[in-house]
Amino acid sequence: MRSLITGTGSYAPAKVLTNADLEKMVATNDQWIVERTGIKERRIAAPDEASSDLAYQASLRALEQSGVKAEDLELIVVGTITPDYPFPSCAAVLQGRLGNKKAFAFDVSAACAGSLYALSVADRFLTSGQVKNALVIGVETLSRITDWTDRNTCILFGDAAGAMVLQPTDDPRRGLRSVKLHSDGSLVSILLMPGGGSREPISQKVVDAKSHYVKMNGREVFKVAVRALEECCREALAEEKLSPSDVTWVCAHQANKRIIDATLQRLDLPPEKCWMNLEKYGNTSAASVPMTLDEANRAGWLKPGDVVLMMAIGAGMAWGASVLRW
Repeated sequence: MRSLITGTGSYAPAKVLTNADLEKMVATNDQWIVERTGIKERRIAAPDEASSDLAYQASLRALEQSGVKAEDLELIVVGTITPDYPFPSCAAVLQGRLGNKKAFAFDVSAACAGSLYALSVADRFLTSGQVKNALVIGVETLSRITDWTDRNTCILFGDAAGAMVLQPTDDPRRGLRSVKLHSDGSLVSILLMPGGGSREPISQKVVDAKSHYVKMNGREVFKVAVRALEECCREALAEEKLSPSDVTWVCAHQANKRIIDATLQRLDLPPEKCWMNLEKYGNTSAASVPMTLDEANRAGWLKPGDVVLMMAIGAGMAWGASVLRW
């Protein structure tokens, strides 16, 4: 028995923030942003929109496609670093919005790799026979933890949600295959939000220092990301006795076009195999992979039996790759 993705959905807020808009906010320009990241615009949640609201919209789309009713869900796992509240979980809030009383619901925190971590957790519950209908979501409202005066980070992030409905299948040609997850806590300092937790609780000092916003060493993140993603992808493929040449499509975390291009080049995979939406949405962290998968799915890219390689890396550092037979 394997886990099969029977429905996908995504949602992005209505407000568009373009590079031209950012030119009026910080010392940057469209050419500089596009050359270094590939991003042209990103979506920003409305003041009354929280992560659970974005997740709810994406979930409705995924449930509709799968034919599963919200009340029949038995498991809800949300990958996010921007929940509505420190507690309870975004998944619990979402469960209430969906009117579900049956599922157990919780969040996982792995930053941009959050949806792959959540997918892996849900897969274990399905393949063990404990649940038959699972909902996996990646969602972020990164605009709420972005310093809009820091041109090195504010150009990158956007808000969005992506959702996947998982059900068991006995079809040997389809389903989630290998999932390889990794972490390296020695690299915490290169990408983190230092303030707002138990180490530096919210205070006037934290606010004045702006340490309740994302801090990143982009150069170091790039070096770690390309190496880690290549190794992890090869590891996931090797477990299935596959090589990069066997991959039909790539679903990559949309962090930075240069990271994606460099990783694909190392794997000798043509860029035409990788669905890209970075220029429209920016880096949406945990939402990125399921959102990208949903767009590729609804565009008709994915056919039964296709080998889909998924990969993501984020703060922690935490990263992963998986092989999916669509």
